[in-house]
Amino acid sequence: MKAVVYHDIGDIRLEDVPEPKIEDSNDAVVRITGSAICGTDLHMVRGTMPGMEPGTILGHEGVGIVEDKGRNVRNFDVGDRVVIGSTIGCGYCSYCRAGYFSQCDNANPNGPQAGTAFFGGPKATGSFHGLQAEMARVPFANVGMVKIADSVTDEQALMLSDIFPTGYFGADLAHIHPGSTVSVFGCGPVGQFAIISSLLMGAGRVLAVDCIDSRLQKARENGAETINFEEEDVVEAIQELTGGIGTDRAIDAVGIDAIHPHSAPAVALSPQEIEEFDLELQWAAPELLSHKDQAQRWQPGDAPSQALQWAVQSVAKRGSIAVIGVYPESMRFFPLGKAMMKNLTIRSGNCNHRKYIPTLMQIVSAGSIKPERVITQQQPIVSAIDAYRMFAEKKAGWMKIELRP
Repeated sequence: MKAVVYHDIGDIRLEDVPEPKIEDSNDAVVRITGSAICGTDLHMVRGTMPGMEPGTILGHEGVGIVEDKGRNVRNFDVGDRVVIGSTIGCGYCSYCRAGYFSQCDNANPNGPQAGTAFFGGPKATGSFHGLQAEMARVPFANVGMVKIADSVTDEQALMLSDIFPTGYFGADLAHIHPGSTVSVFGCGPVGQFAIISSLLMGAGRVLAVDCIDSRLQKARENGAETINFEEEDVVEAIQELTGGIGTDRAIDAVGIDAIHPHSAPAVALSPQEIEEFDLELQWAAPELLSHKDQAQRWQPGDAPSQALQWAVQSVAKRGSIAVIGVYPESMRFFPLGKAMMKNLTIRSGNCNHRKYIPTLMQIVSAGSIKPERVITQQQPIVSAIDAYRMFAEKKAGWMKIELRP
């Protein structure tokens, strides 16, 4: 079967690989009818999430049809249409029972303290072969898969595999209340769903920060007021738009691949600030430096803590910040002193997808939200490497790419 395979930083290939088989009693094998490229996938390709094992199939978003199942997968039949949650949980440990599926004690083979297990990630997360393939093995399939409602299309369900739940998770972490003013940093796919989810939860206003015109336009279509950080100082703009108070809540939907402003009239960085960002990158992504030429072709960020700094600086005193942008365990830079002086609440983590997918499936089935509108391109899997490059370079209009077999 065809699959997108990681070989090294900057080196991914479309290859023929063996079809997966049932290995455990709670496995299912799913014929993938749609997968997608996510910003998290780019972290692996760029080297800003270390520890990838050569030969790993990439991708953690997928929908498909059940082709085979183990004897303990008792809630699905062969032929069922399913969406596969990006993170993997057993369903029976204390964390899963409490809804913290991304902190399952049993899914990650590295042990109970290892943290999140997910498809297509580095060794620390499993590693499990991903979903950018024609077929996939789904561990704990009786828990991690959700049947797709008859009224929901594959394209709509694909957005429920990761990015809609993650955006919703961010809004949930931020403790949004009716009337809250929310800032969302990053208007990529997850940022778009953070905007949508914030408004679903009753936010009065959402201020969205990015520098790509097509993404800012999409944010406005989804109801946000936009700020282009290449055209104005982010903190000053938020202060002006909120009467000098700041936002009640902030959501970081960027992560380690953040970039700092590069052009006027936005505030220029001092040489010291640029040097500090360079140091952050050296500490947080050491593998990137040893593969600099390969990584640069995939456009890594140059300011790992930029979104975090803006969030802390611009949120109101006693506000809260939700961090859902991906940071590796090696990321150790956070403006803690400033956050402490403002009595801020910081909540972060990997999305508990299985907790949110059923609720979001009902919302989509009812027609309240049309998540497929975030998809900007549909490409055959044989064009996946070119699609990755277009997405990495943030080409105008290339925001969310569906891959089809």
